[in-house]
Amino acid sequence: MIDFDVEPEFQKKVDWVEKFAKEEIEPLDSFLSIGRSKDGERISSDGWQAIRVFIDDLKQQVRDQGLWGFHLGPDLGGPGLGQVKLCLLNEKLGRTRMGPTIFGCQAPDTGNMELIAHNGTDEQKEKYLQPLLSGEKHSAYSMTEPHAGEPGEFICSAQRDGDEWVINGEKWFTSNGADADFLIVMAVTAPDKPLLERASMFIIDRDTPGVEIIRNVHTLGTPLRENYKLTGGGHAYIRYDNVRVPRGALLGEEGAGFVGSQTRLSGGRVHHAMRAVGVCSKALDMMCERALSRKAKGELLSNLQMVQQDIADSYIQLKQFRLHVLYTAWLIDKTKAYTREVRMEIASIKISAAKVNHDIIYRAIHLHGALGMSNETPLGEMWMAAPQMGIMDGTTEVHKANLAKLLLRDYDACDDLFPTYHLPKLIAKAQDKFEKVIEEYVA
Repeated sequence: MIDFDVEPEFQKKVDWVEKFAKEEIEPLDSFLSIGRSKDGERISSDGWQAIRVFIDDLKQQVRDQGLWGFHLGPDLGGPGLGQVKLCLLNEKLGRTRMGPTIFGCQAPDTGNMELIAHNGTDEQKEKYLQPLLSGEKHSAYSMTEPHAGEPGEFICSAQRDGDEWVINGEKWFTSNGADADFLIVMAVTAPDKPLLERASMFIIDRDTPGVEIIRNVHTLGTPLRENYKLTGGGHAYIRYDNVRVPRGALLGEEGAGFVGSQTRLSGGRVHHAMRAVGVCSKALDMMCERALSRKAKGELLSNLQMVQQDIADSYIQLKQFRLHVLYTAWLIDKTKAYTREVRMEIASIKISAAKVNHDIIYRAIHLHGALGMSNETPLGEMWMAAPQMGIMDGTTEVHKANLAKLLLRDYDACDDLFPTYHLPKLIAKAQDKFEKVIEEYVA
């Protein structure tokens, strides 16, 4: 039986998160978007210190609720909630920018925690994992390269030299790379081996000699000049120039980099999808308020059939997507493994997430007219981020191809001249069957 219900005590937690996000985190998002006082003055250093103390207090409230790092299992100090419960919480945080940071489940740290937890040595866990869990350190995942996002095309290499590894190459769009304390780097260690045995992962301290931030790339809508500020978030373009690390920097087994990376990506795709539900539900809320508040030719927008169609289509699309994500989470909880069936559903929701984001946010922008095209509602930022869902963690096209391959394994080809569902063939079989039925009856 499929059941998405949670016990009443946990529902209280979900309700607390929803209220906390609305009353505390969303105002913080709004304030940080401008970072100035009402009179236009810059915030003083004491002012920013007050904001940091305020954020630390929010984090403590989360800890008091037992929800800090809620994505983690009990072995890592987390509550071990299971995927359905994680989805319900991520849905609420998806409506905010700072929510994941306040709850200690911000990317890319969350995935890197899982990587180190599953693959790290005791020394690596002590030096890197524990500070990540406590929020003392931050990390980045350095995989994609400027010329390709496809693992088979990677050329950044790591070669042994005595008791060290020497890493050379360039990495692109390493989120948080400029501000990270350390990086997890995917590098080719055996170029002649099969794809899944070709690369390895390494943990490299950000200040290691030879780690050079070329630019700090930002997403759509950010002025290009920001790319040349080498701090303050963004997605770093990094050059690794004869970077020497000890043999102990190898994360996991040599040659197991691509396989190990799936530990990081699979669960994250589910969480991203549910945060997308939160984003789209916020866009739908704005659509409905706008439709009830504005008129065109003397008629409320909410009374116009085309507007009603957009609202109805958005609700149906969002509801179907949300249920699909919850089903995927439920399936993971049930199987406790990333089986072929689970991988099919993860690919499906990853594909859907991009389209749902695009469709609902576009309709909301369109309904708002000029205001929707401005930067004075959350819609502009949502729209700029929407295409990311079709690119990050594997492109939509790659997931569609993988989904089709997985799905086709359940079918067999027909060797006959006509397919198994050819009506004359089915009718002939049915006639043979019922001739016997009639004969037996008459006899």
